[in-house]
Amino acid sequence: MALPSSGQITLNQVNVELSNSGTAQIGMNDSAVRGLFGIASGEIEMSDGYGKAALVAATGGTVTTDGDYKVHTFTSSGTFAVSAGGDVDCLVIGGGGGAGAGTTAGGGGGAGGHQKSTGVSVSASNYTVTVGAGAARTSYGGGGAVANGAAGNQSSFNSVLGGSGGGGGADTSAPTGHGGSGGGGGFGGGSGAAAGSQGSGNAGGSLTSFASPYAAAGGGGAGAAGGNASGGSAGSGGSGLADSITGSSITRAGGGGSTSRQGGTVGSGGSGGGAAGASNGSTSSVVGNNGSANTGGGGGSSQRGALGGEPQSGGGGSGIVIIRYQYQ
Repeated sequence: MALPSSGQITLNQVNVELSNSGTAQIGMNDSAVRGLFGIASGEIEMSDGYGKAALVAATGGTVTTDGDYKVHTFTSSGTFAVSAGGDVDCLVIGGGGGAGAGTTAGGGGGAGGHQKSTGVSVSASNYTVTVGAGAARTSYGGGGAVANGAAGNQSSFNSVLGGSGGGGGADTSAPTGHGGSGGGGGFGGGSGAAAGSQGSGNAGGSLTSFASPYAAAGGGGAGAAGGNASGGSAGSGGSGLADSITGSSITRAGGGGSTSRQGGTVGSGGSGGGAAGASNGSTSSVVGNNGSANTGGGGGSSQRGALGGEPQSGGGGSGIVIIRYQYQ
């Protein structure tokens, strides 16, 4: 919030802006009031406070600066400890989903939800920051068994949620959708999963043509849906979203790409940490690629080789929480 830009300013409003009780004792010569009004010494008037907002002071995460802003980056769960309240901006991204694993080709994992919020009010208190882990690798069970990719884990800060990415489908098993982007359809599984509602996300890709050498679809990304699969052409992961909360434009939350049976085309990972599908193995099984850490990227799928084996599809990338505020 901020003090009124015109008209009357009350001491109650000043207290609230400073995260005090509205009825707390306060004087115009108090250092906190002078700091808020920007008058270090000498005469001070209520009109000096027009439009002024309290500057946040806090610790936690890895702290950097960008001009007049302080940036706290959490790559793992922790505490954002606020000693002086005010308004902050935050970017919260959930953990990416894992790709599916089956007898032929599994769908790519969906990206974690990409949630940007501005003007989030914090008071002098400790806030829990949760950074969601990406989904673990998915192992093919053997003997005709298949395994859908698991969902990632949700990230959160002060009621701002970055949903978990959905898991890719395995063969004819339907992919999953969670709070973030949906997983891609397996080689015989049809439609991709829909996106959730916890942050920007998109649906996974679908199978549009079932033909040899068989392929699967890509996972959805924060910026675009996962690519469809057709025949032996696997779907790529959907692109992520760029954001400059740290001062530099960085793309995160890309969907995972898929793969195909021998002789087909592998799908690329979505920009922003999505993993590519594993390269075709002519005889032996291959291991899928993981989504990039702290991007919420979806995992890339693998395939079973002609001689069998137990392929492992890629897991999702972990999420991230970034908080910034003006400090001078």
